[in-house]
Amino acid sequence: MRELRRAAAVAATAAIAVALAGCGGSDATAEPEATAAPSETQPDESLFTFCDPVAVPAPRQAEGDASPAELDPDATYRLVVETNCGSFTITLDQQAAPETSASLVQLARDGYFDGTIFHRIVPGFVIQGGDPSQTGGGGPGYTTVDEPPADARYVKGVVAMAKAASEAPGTAGSQFFVVTGADVGLPPEYAVVGKVTAGLTAVERIGELGDPASELPLEPVVVTSVTVEES
Repeated sequence: MRELRRAAAVAATAAIAVALAGCGGSDATAEPEATAAPSETQPDESLFTFCDPVAVPAPRQAEGDASPAELDPDATYRLVVETNCGSFTITLDQQAAPETSASLVQLARDGYFDGTIFHRIVPGFVIQGGDPSQTGGGGPGYTTVDEPPADARYVKGVVAMAKAASEAPGTAGSQFFVVTGADVGLPPEYAVVGKVTAGLTAVERIGELGDPASELPLEPVVVTSVTVEES
């Protein structure tokens, strides 16, 4: 499984390992330093009424099409993510991540993300999904590279791609994360593919449904579909 570790803000969280699990299905592990720390507070039980109760889908070893979609450089592409806890929309940034944007559009059109889960939820940090194996260690069988700029910032609503520290900056597969903290202080290592432009409230509430210690969801958060809009 591919990992990163952020420095803890307090001693109680200093040893928490943070898994921004990887893009290609490798078993390699790495722990680059970052600065964000998850919330110590327990989620309000009323948050659990936000989601429709569902079972975790069966894992599958899906592979993606290594020939990504050809995108119109003048068009805007959005991924509409439907979950049992509400929906949100990711507007892709072709300029910042052309290769990864094309890959995500192709994967979405192929139904690759349908029936996946947010396997990692860290309150005040990120929610992470995009792995059909449901383990946090799977990927589409190929990678893209869109190196982020040196001044990249991972602030609330930013969507970026997970990778191993042993991989080049901007390497990506299918696993993505949405930042739920104000500014989680990650280094400019992770391809920035866009931001949430609708449904941020749903993302914020999903972000409270994780155990700060284990970083596992407290109830299933399942992606039922990801559809592509173009304008």
